[in-house]
Amino acid sequence: MSSSPTSNPVIETEEHRALRAAVAALGKRYGREYFAGVVADGRHTDELWAEAAKLGYLGVNLPEAYGGGGGGITELSIVLEELGAAGCPLLMLVVSPAICGTVIARFGTEEQKRTWLPGLADGSRKMAFGITEPDAGSNSHRITTTARRDGTDWILTGRKVFISGVDIADATLIVGRTEDARTGKLKPCLFIVPRDTPGFTRSHIPMELAAPEKQFELVLDDVRLPADALVGDEDAGLLQLFAGLNPERIMTAAFALGMGRYAVERAVDYARTRQVWKEPIGAHQAIAHPLAQAHIDIELARLMTRKAAYLYDAGDDMGAGEAANMAKYAAAEAAVKAVDQAVHTLGGNGLTREYGLAAMITAARVARIAPVSREMILNYVSHQSLGLPKSY
Repeated sequence: MSSSPTSNPVIETEEHRALRAAVAALGKRYGREYFAGVVADGRHTDELWAEAAKLGYLGVNLPEAYGGGGGGITELSIVLEELGAAGCPLLMLVVSPAICGTVIARFGTEEQKRTWLPGLADGSRKMAFGITEPDAGSNSHRITTTARRDGTDWILTGRKVFISGVDIADATLIVGRTEDARTGKLKPCLFIVPRDTPGFTRSHIPMELAAPEKQFELVLDDVRLPADALVGDEDAGLLQLFAGLNPERIMTAAFALGMGRYAVERAVDYARTRQVWKEPIGAHQAIAHPLAQAHIDIELARLMTRKAAYLYDAGDDMGAGEAANMAKYAAAEAAVKAVDQAVHTLGGNGLTREYGLAAMITAARVARIAPVSREMILNYVSHQSLGLPKSY
């Protein structure tokens, strides 16, 4: 029995196609020139963020009861992909509504939902996400940021690194570890830490990236938080953590797909019109075939991204975990190859500021590295999908 188009992740619904078209139109009004200007001026994409919020795109995945659109990661990933394909991606979409909004919507207290979700949905508030640590890398079991009770309060101590957008976020959702009273072992827990909390300091990490969002190292020096800073159940931390990490991978895939699509479109436009001999250079297979391959790889990755979002929105966390990792891997590889081929297609022009592709060489590699490296994804697939033994 075949699925109807409304339940088939391969075939998008009419509503999804309309959302793509509407977001693409918004992205076109801003585009790469706007994005590059914001980066050059050291500003943030405030105008685009505000307009996307006004149109309801930022909170499209959040519950309607708290001002959101009532959709899921499927819809939010469409928003990010289309803005990226227009040359003006919003990285904070990955962090604020996708990770933090999802975790609070699924596991937060009623008070936390009322406090945060309306602002995340209408763009008036942002939240960063702090998991990565200097010594832990991709091993979340080595996280050393600890939380201990002091009366009814919590005291957080630790460090985080490569945390995006802390300077423009009202709070950061911090992944720490608490001691299990029964076993004495440390277990993950998530805490909302407002930006100006005493003992919570940040330092900017200079990056070779042309992006409006800055990266930071965070220090938590005996940061005192009230009991209600803990998100959800203290004993469900691992479940809550992965409820945020799967959307992060799906959204990173969407980010990479948008970038890859933008690069291929620029290269195809150039190859159609650039003439060196008799015909435009796009008539030559040495130019045309690599661009066709890049397009195929992007389309394949888009399919897996749709599948991952579909499974996540359907509540299949295990199935979504495998698909989200595969989507992130495939989209990152496709984006890196697409950007490389686009630059090569333009030759010297591919390295000029005018065409704006060279800066994307570094940006495309981010998707291979963050939020988890391609090697760790291959580890995941080796162990979880294929049942092979671990080496670590």
